[in-house]
This record gives sequence, C-alpha cells and structure tokens, in this order.
Amino acid sequence: KIVKKLIIFDLDGVLIDSISNMRYAWKKSCKQNNLNINFKKYKKLIGLPFEEILKNLKIPKNKHEAIRKDYNFFSKEKINQIKIKKREINYLKNLIVKGYTLAIFTSKNLNRTKIVLGKQKKLFKIILCPRKNIKGKPFPDGINHIIKFLKFKKSETIYVGDTLYDYYCAKSAKVDYLHSFWGYQKINFKKIKIIKKLNKITKHL
Repeated sequence: KIVKKLIIFDLDGVLIDSISNMRYAWKKSCKQNNLNINFKKYKKLIGLPFEEILKNLKIPKNKHEAIRKDYNFFSKEKINQIKIKKREINYLKNLIVKGYTLAIFTSKNLNRTKIVLGKQKKLFKIILCPRKNIKGKPFPDGINHIIKFLKFKKSETIYVGDTLYDYYCAKSAKVDYLHSFWGYQKINFKKIKIIKKLNKITKHL
C-alpha cells in the first residue's frame, strides 16, 4: 500500500460551511442585476469556477463581470461569520505533526479565501484559487499544479472534496479522492470513498 503524504482540500463544504453566505450573496447579486435565478440552481453548480456557474445558468456573458463584482461585494459583507471550527484546526495541525503536507484547491477567489482562512493560511503549503493560466474544476490542472509545485507523486496524493466536480477533477488528475459526507452534494457512485467526519481521513492515508 502506498502511503499518502500530500492532502489537498477543497474549501467550501469541506473545511468551512459557507452555504448561507453564498445564498445571501447570490440573492443580493440577482436583485442588483435583475435576475430571477433560484439559489437551488446555483447550489447544484457549486464547485465550478464562478464564471462557469454563470455560463451554466445561461446568463449572457456581458453581464458576468458586473455579477462577479456584486457577488464578491455581498459575500464580503458577511464573510467574517465563516470560520474553520477549532476542532478542525486542531485536527489539521495534528496531521502536520504526523508529517503530512496540506494544500487547498478551491474555486473561491483568493481574496475571500484569505479572509476566511485568516491565521490558518499558514497550515497550508499552497492555496490555489482560480487563475487565468490554470483551468478550474473539473479539469485536473489545479491538482497537477499543486503536486508539481510541492514535488510529490500522484500516488502520494489524496484530494478531499464534496462535489461531483471535485471527484472528476481528482479522477482526471489520477489521484485518490475522498468525499465529505457533510458537504454540499451527495454522490452515490459505489467506488467513491465517503468520510462522515474530517478526522476519518486518517483511515485512508
């Protein structure tokens, strides 16, 4: 059995519960831009880069920039309410003590990611958010970039996510995947390993 050394986490739905923030930001952005799109439709697409969510919702491209700015603005209004729970922080610190390297690959933008993580940024060797030269999920580019940057093998890497896009991203990158039961999407694929709590990751390393 190959021992895992690098654990890459998705952020929303895995390390933080940000659904109420997303709902608030989306509803306010829709009102601001005269859109009538239910949050349930948005929620099904969580995990994709924001631009891809807007495309999937059939929103005209000329409105994307205004919506993105509004969404970021409204999200930041209440973003201080989102925190990684203390017990999760302690568990992450424990993983580092045991010799594991931690990273984050998220579709959330860098500015809001840094605000949410606060001092906990230092727990992660790399925090990868959407970039122009790296395709977002479900493409494998992000995971591949992290592995190459940190000089690990794919066989030593595991990705912890909570959406189909996370699963397909890991599968495309040819790395093992763990699905968080507490996240935003339930997946019924038989081959997917599901964990009920964050501290159950260790069983799969």
